Amino acid sequence: MASDIFSEMAIVSCGTLSPELNFLKSEGFLGNAKLFFTTPGLHENVRELETQLIERIAKAKGKKDKVLVVYGGKFCYLNADEPTRTMQTIIAEQGENVVRINATHCMDMMASQEERNRIAEELAGGEKVWWMTSGWLKFRHQVFKGWDKGLANENFPRHTGGAIVLDGIGFTETYMTEQPEEFLEYSDWMGIPIQPCPITLDRFKGLLTEAAEQLGR
Repeated sequence: MASDIFSEMAIVSCGTLSPELNFLKSEGFLGNAKLFFTTPGLHENVRELETQLIERIAKAKGKKDKVLVVYGGKFCYLNADEPTRTMQTIIAEQGENVVRINATHCMDMMASQEERNRIAEELAGGEKVWWMTSGWLKFRHQVFKGWDKGLANENFPRHTGGAIVLDGIGFTETYMTEQPEEFLEYSDWMGIPIQPCPITLDRFKGLLTEAAEQLGR
């Protein structure tokens, strides 16, 4: 069972993915794995991202021998001062028994590029989409820390297909129901409509299992 694999390790993840990982933990998929999270939205501050990631991995090693890192690659860590320093470089420096999930960013963990293309065609007529996961709703003010309305206007409206939330835990529907004014204000701030796209967590589970199996060798 997958839970038997994960019980042997700790998982260090971007906090933006905490809703999905906590959900998988609650349903037993991750067994007794220990979860550690960095602050959501640190892709805007790579120095702090690196500091927190290394610190969380060190803490995780104090609990389990094997550490699975749930972070994307080039889209999550862009170091303008040291362009050759990548997320994979950081992971490699942490020693043996530390492996990163094979995905480019959190949206890619929820749905592959092919799946996102299909969803964009179905829900947005093939127009350019701003993709999000449930954490981008839950942790809005951290993910978009420092963004004002002007910066929002520069980035979001070009996505003529609007924003689509890849949601495998039903968070968006609950958010829309329980906090409708906040949801509408978020959409107004972005200047584009936000719509949920219910998905399964099958791809995420598969990528986590693949990384766990690599650690288990």
